[in-house]
Amino acid sequence: MSRNLLHYLQPLQLSNLIPKRDQYAHKGTFGSLAIIGGDAGMIGAVLLAARAALHSGAGRVYAAMLSERAPSVDMQQPEIMLRSAEAITQLAQLNAVVIGPGLGQSEQALQLLFFWITQNVPLLLDADALNLIASHPNLATLIANRQAETVITPHAGEAARLMATTSHEIQADRIGSALSLSQLFKATCVLKGNKTIIAHHQGDYFINTTGNVGLATGGTGDVLSGIVGSLIAQGLSAIDAANLGVYVHGLAADNLVKSGVGPIGLMASEVLLEARKVLNEMRLET
Repeated sequence: MSRNLLHYLQPLQLSNLIPKRDQYAHKGTFGSLAIIGGDAGMIGAVLLAARAALHSGAGRVYAAMLSERAPSVDMQQPEIMLRSAEAITQLAQLNAVVIGPGLGQSEQALQLLFFWITQNVPLLLDADALNLIASHPNLATLIANRQAETVITPHAGEAARLMATTSHEIQADRIGSALSLSQLFKATCVLKGNKTIIAHHQGDYFINTTGNVGLATGGTGDVLSGIVGSLIAQGLSAIDAANLGVYVHGLAADNLVKSGVGPIGLMASEVLLEARKVLNEMRLET
C-alpha cells in the first residue's frame, strides 16, 4: 500500500479551510447536521457532540436520542433541535449526519445505522456505530460502496474490532492500520490517540501535532465527532474537515492546559467551548 504525502498538520495549512462568514449569510449557509445516538445512560454523548457542532459553526444542529428518558429540549443549549430518530430520517435539508455517540447495540440502533449508511449524505461513524459494524461485516461492504463521503473515528480498541486483531497490533503500526481501515471502508479514517492519524482511502495520511493527555477522558471523542461533523455540514470535504477538526480539538485542549485547566480533570464540555475560540482565532489569522 502506498504511503505517500506524509504531512504533519500545521496551522498555516489549515486556517484557510475555515468556512468564510459572508455578511449576507444565513443559517442555511452553514449547513444542517444531525447527531444520532444516546441510548439509555448515554444521553450525554449526543449532547456533547451536538453542542460541539453548534459551537463549531453549523447553522442548524438536530439531535436524536434512543433513550426513553431523552429530554425534549437541551436546557443548557436550547438552540439544538431535539427530534425523534424517526423524525430525523424525514429531514430533507441535512448536509451531514453523525451516528454512533452512545448509540448502543440494540436492534433499533442497528436499523438506524443501516438506514443512514444507505443514504446519499456525508456520514461520520463513531463509537457504537463502529462496534455494530464490527459485529455485522456486511455493513462494511455497504459503506465501501457509498457514493457520499464517509468518516470513521475509531480509537485503538474499535479499530482492532473492525480489523479482527488486537489493540496492540493496531498501536504497533498506527499509520498502516489507519490506511488499511480507510481502504477497507473507502473512507477517511481518524485513528484517535497520541498523534492522531488521519488517513484517506487514496493513500494520503496526516499526523496531528496538537493534543495532550487531558483528552483521555470520557466525552472528548463525542466532542471531536461533533466538530468534524459540523465542518462537513459547512461544506468541507471529509479529509479537510477531519484534519481541521482534529487539529482544533487538540489545540483547544493544549490551550486549556496552558491556562491552568488540566490536564488533570479536563472536561469534554470545556474543550468544546475552547474549540470555538480556537476556530475564531485561526480565522482571524488568515
